[in-house]
Amino acid sequence: MSDVIRQLTAELARDPSSLVFLRLGELLREQGQVDAAARVAREGLERHPELAAAHDLFARILADAGNADGAREAWEQVLTIEPRHAGALKGMGYLAYRDGDLDTALDLLEMALSVDPTDQSVIVALGTVRTAVERHEAGVRVRTGADIFQGLEGAEHELLLLDARGLVLGGALRDQQGLAVSEEVAAYVAGAAQEAERAARMLDLGSWLSAVVEGETGHLHASSPAPGAFLVVRRDRSVPPGRVALLARRATAAARAWLEGQTS
Repeated sequence: MSDVIRQLTAELARDPSSLVFLRLGELLREQGQVDAAARVAREGLERHPELAAAHDLFARILADAGNADGAREAWEQVLTIEPRHAGALKGMGYLAYRDGDLDTALDLLEMALSVDPTDQSVIVALGTVRTAVERHEAGVRVRTGADIFQGLEGAEHELLLLDARGLVLGGALRDQQGLAVSEEVAAYVAGAAQEAERAARMLDLGSWLSAVVEGETGHLHASSPAPGAFLVVRRDRSVPPGRVALLARRATAAARAWLEGQTS
């Protein structure tokens, strides 16, 4: 437990009605302590049921845990209290896009951008959704991020596609306990991939192609299916590295086809 979390926990114990639970819950969420974060958020909501920020925190925790229905319900409660809450609009828009509901995603993200025109994550997401809507209106079959890897082994929780900013484009990753970690992994991988590109240029190695990490319980394979996009494949330690590489090639082909479809 970090010193900051310990201090915030002590402060909340002294004053259970303190709004410090918002920061504590967020820090716990960021560290992947989803159960502890959810407990803090629930207790905070019991004392502050009309606080939009508390419902938003709880929604993001539920989304991290893979509970999309619960997250949607919590964000709906946020919007009941504060109709132009940027975080709730963005979260709901992301869920709608993942479900293939492009019109709803477009409406929600446009509203989120009107609240905060400087939010780069909304700008990028909105561009992706607008492209998908245009293709749909033109009569072209649109594949959303929800089905990029449809039919591939591990499509539901072991394959992840992200852009250079760390925005999840499709797929999902879960940790050993089954908790959703897509957003956190995407942020770290985007930064690491940029460092890999920089190092490759400095050493005159050309464009980097892939990287493999072998851990105590599993393998991680990262690659770049297209400029500005990164693919992560996770597999259990029992899966031979060669099989992981084969799956990565198949996933890369699927990701590249989807990315090309978004720009054509």
